Amino acid sequence: MSQTAVVKQGSTKRLVTAGMLVAISILLDATPFGTIRLPLISATIAHIPTIIGGILCGPLVGAIIGLSFGLASLIRNLTQPTSILSFALMNPLISVLPRVLVGILSYYTYHGVRKFANDYLSIIIGAVIGSFTNTVAVLGMIYIVYAKDVVEKFSEVGKIGSAQTILLGIASANGLPEAIVAAILSVIIVKTLKKIYNI
Repeated sequence: MSQTAVVKQGSTKRLVTAGMLVAISILLDATPFGTIRLPLISATIAHIPTIIGGILCGPLVGAIIGLSFGLASLIRNLTQPTSILSFALMNPLISVLPRVLVGILSYYTYHGVRKFANDYLSIIIGAVIGSFTNTVAVLGMIYIVYAKDVVEKFSEVGKIGSAQTILLGIASANGLPEAIVAAILSVIIVKTLKKIYNI
C-alpha cells in the first residue's frame, strides 16, 4: 500500500471516529444516559466523547466535538431546563466555549505527558485535565457572569451563601467524581478504539 493510501486510510478512520463521537456526545447530552441527576444540579458525563476525540484525533477534532456538545447543551437548556443553573447555561459563553476547550486541552495534556509516561497514564491525566476543564471553566464563567443571580436562585431553595461558596461546593461535589469516571472510561475506550482502528 502506498504512503498516500495509508495517510488517506488513517484520515478516514479519524473521520469515522470523530463522527461517531459527535453523535454519542449529542445523544448523551440529550438523554438521561449522559447525566447524573442530583437534588440541585446535574452532573454530566457527556464531555467524555470530547476528551476521547481530542486525545485520539487531535485538537481540531476535539474542539469540533466539544462545540457539538456545547451547542446540544445550549439547546437543551433553552428548551428543557432541568437544573437550577440552566439560566446560566443558556449563555453560549458558558455552555459552549468551555466545552470547546475540553477537547483542545485534553489533546495537549495527553501528548505532553506522553513524552515521559506510558500511554495509560497519559490518557488518564489527559482525561482528568479535560474533565476539570469542563467543571472549572463552566463554573468559573458562571461566577464571572452570574454571581449575583446564583445567590438569588439558590436562596430561593433555602441554600444561603456567597456565589463563591456555592460554586466551589458544586465543583467539589461533582468535579472529582466526574474526573474519575472520565479517566476510567477514557482509558477503556481510547485503548479499544486504537486497537480497532489502528490509530
